[in-house]
Amino acid sequence: MEENIKLKEVSVVIPMYNSEDTIKRALLSVINQTYHDYLEIIVVNDGSKDNSVKIVEDFIIENPDADIRLINQENGGVSKARNVGMRNAKGNFIALLDSDDEWVLDKIKCQMEVLKSMPSIDFLGCSRNNEELQILGRKITSLHKANIKELLIKMYPQTSTAIFKTDVYKKIGGYDEKMTHGEDGEFWIRICANSNFYYMPDSLVKTGDGKPSFGHSGLSANLKAMQKGNEIIINKALKQGLISYGFYTLLLLFYKVKYYRRILITKTR
Repeated sequence: MEENIKLKEVSVVIPMYNSEDTIKRALLSVINQTYHDYLEIIVVNDGSKDNSVKIVEDFIIENPDADIRLINQENGGVSKARNVGMRNAKGNFIALLDSDDEWVLDKIKCQMEVLKSMPSIDFLGCSRNNEELQILGRKITSLHKANIKELLIKMYPQTSTAIFKTDVYKKIGGYDEKMTHGEDGEFWIRICANSNFYYMPDSLVKTGDGKPSFGHSGLSANLKAMQKGNEIIINKALKQGLISYGFYTLLLLFYKVKYYRRILITKTR
């Protein structure tokens, strides 16, 4: 059943920019995983100006048994950093982790058990922060195969929950480096359109330190740019024939309402 799929190698790609307060915690959450097969870690330093690089270099020295590579590049954005990491991945699977997030100890073990039992799955995300995924009012309580329309209505999963076959990246290419917002969604849609895209409801990732998911800080604070990113995603989906013009029109209205709702929520916090 597994002759053509080796399930013993996972490459963890961590883009890093000015992450001195969080990168060590992220790395510890990887090397402490209960998954005991081969695991490599690729940290792509995206031109950090703080102490992040020194922290990673010290971590590598302190953990000689861990397979950790640090790749330095000039600042080019998180999409370019992820692409560099994926390009250098040696594993049969790629797992993404942001430098300010962390995995629970059995994250990879739980996901690899699913992938081993269902080799047809190409991409597998999960919950984070004990959140329940609801799509049009329906709770997702078991292993779920996503489709493009529902992803466009409610984009999921969060980046640090994702693990996928390296062959998927080789087939469809990486992130759109021109996008500064919504790049995950654009990448997810391409994966979903070309492979088996699944979600498991187990909460295996901790993100955000309790901060709101939008409008607080970082890239998600720019609601206007997030809205533009959403519009780029649905325009691409329309041009690629993945959605009808009627559904595209409904999505434009939906995203506009969502945008103004988020502005209102942010102002009243």
